[in-house]
Amino acid sequence: MKSPSQFLFKQKHVVLKLLIFILFNCSINKSNICCNHNFASPSSLIIQTSKQLKLEGDLSFEKLNHVAKDFGNRCHFLPLAILYPKSVSDISSLIKHISEIGNIPVAARGHGHSLEGQAQAYQGLVINMESLQTPEMIFKTTELPYVDVSAGELWINILHESLKLGLAPKSWTDYLRLTVGGTLSNAGISGQAFKHGPQINNVYQLEVVTGKGEVITCSEEQNADLFHGVLGGLGQFGIITRARIALETAPKKVKWIRVLYSDFAAFSNDQESLISSQDTFDYIEGSVIINKTGLLNNWRSTFNPKDTLLASNFSSEGKVLFCLEVAKYFNPENKDSTDQNIDILLSKLNYIRSTMFLSEVSYVEFLDRVHVSEVKLQEKGLWDVPHPWLNLLIPKSRILYFVQEVFGKILTDSINGPILIYPVNKSKWRKGTSLVTPEEDVFYLISFLSSAMPSSTGKDGLENLLDQNKRILNFCRKARIGMKQYLANHKTQEEWKDHFGPQWETFARRKSIYDPLAILAPGQRIFRRAPACEPQ
Repeated sequence: MKSPSQFLFKQKHVVLKLLIFILFNCSINKSNICCNHNFASPSSLIIQTSKQLKLEGDLSFEKLNHVAKDFGNRCHFLPLAILYPKSVSDISSLIKHISEIGNIPVAARGHGHSLEGQAQAYQGLVINMESLQTPEMIFKTTELPYVDVSAGELWINILHESLKLGLAPKSWTDYLRLTVGGTLSNAGISGQAFKHGPQINNVYQLEVVTGKGEVITCSEEQNADLFHGVLGGLGQFGIITRARIALETAPKKVKWIRVLYSDFAAFSNDQESLISSQDTFDYIEGSVIINKTGLLNNWRSTFNPKDTLLASNFSSEGKVLFCLEVAKYFNPENKDSTDQNIDILLSKLNYIRSTMFLSEVSYVEFLDRVHVSEVKLQEKGLWDVPHPWLNLLIPKSRILYFVQEVFGKILTDSINGPILIYPVNKSKWRKGTSLVTPEEDVFYLISFLSSAMPSSTGKDGLENLLDQNKRILNFCRKARIGMKQYLANHKTQEEWKDHFGPQWETFARRKSIYDPLAILAPGQRIFRRAPACEPQ
């Protein structure tokens, strides 16, 4: 039996659905709103609306639950409708219609890898960007090669298609089952960022539908203000519908190496030296391992039987260790020279010599490595648990203090998921985008990639992890670390103003120009009040 509050909520949702049906069938003029609504069935209303707007795709008011969920699995806000676009004009005409009839929130949803409902639209419209598959990928293979792709395309698909031509994008995320528009709206940071910058650094041109329904092509030379604003702009100024991605010659093979450190100073010095050198690895990341036993055996299970396992017995129990993970790309004909180069690079590092693991894999296997873990977790039913992730950018000058106070004190183990830590140098990064970073040129990305499951004590695991995140953030504020959040989840506009700092004025100006009714990306809670997430 439903409680009174559940009953009232359901009735309210039905009324709001009816309202949006009516609004979508209104004829608009400058002086009044005239509705000729005949209270037809919902299915006929959808057909009428589609015909009125001449949509090529589908506008659906049914089966909404899947877009009221994301990878974070904490926020579940139902929209009123979902658009499955087949063309850019579907998105443009619908947003233009919404901007005329009222203040209905709109969220673009890629592969649903958001963490805190950022791609949800409570009582609004969700646009399923994976339905937008036009235009098909168009490759240019001459000097400065690139590919034009739909923003709803997954990076893994771009990888497979570009490799057929011996090419590949320069910069990646660790997980490739993400859409182009989704990562470009944030940044797209991974182990290649020290060399090529994040993914937003490797885009030549964008097509964007603004909050007014305008379709605008932009680049460094054309409509540059919108171009810079949309890159890392959290979906606030427009919906990316197409992108021109820079490509490079792709390697065939990868030497993939992990080594351990017990001293953070040695670990960070080696990382910083590697990202600043001309002769270095092609991929550089790192992680923190706290109080884990059987570590080397666990590592063996993550590599295939053909690995070169150089690690000997090593006791990790009760220790805070730091893992340096690097990779060198090569082609089979250059294997010997690559091995020599790797030996020289490793000889300059101060890792624990008995802990090196080396594996040789294909380029695709390396880039798509996280998917292997995803499949295993899905088989165990552990992929769809809540993920209260926390991603921080810490300036180089404060990283040692942060590590001393957080690892082993606030965090006493790393059993809930990986903890990534590695430096990047933003001197090569594109200037003027909406991405916010610490003021220093070198800063560290630290990602607490937790998965919440009930603890052995019976206390809710999610509650523990949320409390842990809060303690880390409180420490950063009190110690004035100069931290910025990546994939930020702020609750109020005042918090967002503090996040953007001197960039807030530019950010707010762009919002007023490109999305004056503030209908886009309500789940970010920057310009529109949206419900706060509660643990589910």
